[in-house]
Amino acid sequence: MSRFGKGLLLALPAILFFSGCAAKSVKPGAEKIIVTKNAAPKGCKFLGTVIGEQGGALTGGWTSNKNLAVGAINDMKNNAFDLGANYVSLEVNTAGSTASGNSYGFSGQQTDSTYTGNAYKCPPDLIGLH
Repeated sequence: MSRFGKGLLLALPAILFFSGCAAKSVKPGAEKIIVTKNAAPKGCKFLGTVIGEQGGALTGGWTSNKNLAVGAINDMKNNAFDLGANYVSLEVNTAGSTASGNSYGFSGQQTDSTYTGNAYKCPPDLIGLH
């Protein structure tokens, strides 16, 4: 194995670990999906329930709360996009945390974010898309 290959192999775990700190990206086209707490307008077709997640035990503690939330919403938009949706009615959002304690007290931090919603295909004019 070349010197470059060995260096890349040694750096790969760090690259994978720190890439967990960024928000998941949104697929091209999925950024146009509307996510709201409002019910879908009449005339929209229900396509299914979608879930978006970001974080976990390994990288969640190293990811900002904002990136956990943005990444979970982006993941949900990506899943809705895969169904052909253009509108998501947000139903539930949760944030998980871990806590630890010792004789000095307790500490905790948010480690994950999950969003659940209902995906719809709506006529673009009904939801303000053109």
